[in-house]
Amino acid sequence: MLGSRGGTRRRYAVATAAATAVLCAVSFSLPTLARADTGDEKKKVDAQIEQLHDALEGTSAELAQAYVALQSVQAQLPAAEAALADAQAKARAAEKYNTEVGLQLQVAQANEARAGENLSRSEAALDSTQRVLDAFAADMFQGGGDSQLSVALGAVSADDFATRLVLADTVTSMTNEALNQLAAARADGEATRAYLVAVRAEVEDLKRRAEAALSAANASKAAAATAKQAVDSLIAEKASYAGQVESRKADELAKLQAAEAEQARLQAVLVEQARLAREAEAARKKAEAAAAAAAAAAGKSYTPPARDSNPTGGAFLSYPANGRITSEFGMRFHPILLVWKLHTGTDFGIPCGTPVYATAAGRVISAGWGGGYGNRIMIDHGIQRGVDLVTTYNHLSSIVAHGGSVARGQLIGYSGTTGYSTGCHLHFETLEDGSFVNPRTWI
Repeated sequence: MLGSRGGTRRRYAVATAAATAVLCAVSFSLPTLARADTGDEKKKVDAQIEQLHDALEGTSAELAQAYVALQSVQAQLPAAEAALADAQAKARAAEKYNTEVGLQLQVAQANEARAGENLSRSEAALDSTQRVLDAFAADMFQGGGDSQLSVALGAVSADDFATRLVLADTVTSMTNEALNQLAAARADGEATRAYLVAVRAEVEDLKRRAEAALSAANASKAAAATAKQAVDSLIAEKASYAGQVESRKADELAKLQAAEAEQARLQAVLVEQARLAREAEAARKKAEAAAAAAAAAAGKSYTPPARDSNPTGGAFLSYPANGRITSEFGMRFHPILLVWKLHTGTDFGIPCGTPVYATAAGRVISAGWGGGYGNRIMIDHGIQRGVDLVTTYNHLSSIVAHGGSVARGQLIGYSGTTGYSTGCHLHFETLEDGSFVNPRTWI
């Protein structure tokens, strides 16, 4: 009987160890949200979002915001889904472990009940045997306590003697058997008590573990539910932003066509401006030549009027604002409209309200609202390097120089995010004879 109990305890220990090992393996083999959403991943996503802002420059703020939000949600979904899968796996493992501990507790409680029943039977048998021995001892005492030999010698005949010996042997044998049963019952009772103490301790331990397992299972279920809510929320956001983007695409395409038409109109104006600038330059040179000839005829020296040049000795144009260049001139693929379009200038990443200066001396030929360009100033710098050079300053929050001549470095306005702009910055352009060129060739 003790061997079977020992086997039960060994099987319980093995099962418990196996269940614990499975739970630990599940807990440490699956990725968690903290692992999935690392600092490096966040930096990567932030960089992608920043690139989106550049790609969407010239797009209406509402559409750009909806599309950036859509991309941000899509970037968050993989980590959220991984966290959900992790939480669900842990919830399943915790529930499995909780079930296993519950079964082990049921087995231990059944063993406790059986051990209690066995102990009761053993104690009853011990009590019965003890009563038999006590009664026999009382009879022996009351009968004088005759020995086996004295009983035999009291016979009155040979047959009586033989019968008395047999009876005496039988009584002795029964007495010895009862004593042996008493000793065995006592030993079995002690063993059963020891086992009962052990199994009760096992039951108490399993109860504590069952409570902990249930608490862990409930916590894992709650975490899985929270993770599911997060994923569902992101999916709902994604659908909402995707709908906003889709609903605004047609309007945005119309705005893009309008902006292209404005650029074409502006180019035509500037081509005419270039023609006039060339005529003015030719007239200037002719006047200077005539002045030089008149001076020579009069025997005097002639010094032509000084022309604007960069006092730093660098490129012809100075920087329009104190800030770093965040986006260069060049072709860009519009991620919403799926078209290539020219980013016609260079962007300076500066806060709204930053002073903006004229990059060289010239004449303000336009100052005011420029549609998608927002508040815009255009300055003609005359013929430089054989071309008519015009600079534009766009998305301004306010304009200071509304017309007339300006000097290099003169305050002309303040940066902003008016028109089609995704954030505070200065969009600076250079045009040669009405055509956009890379400002890097001039600054």
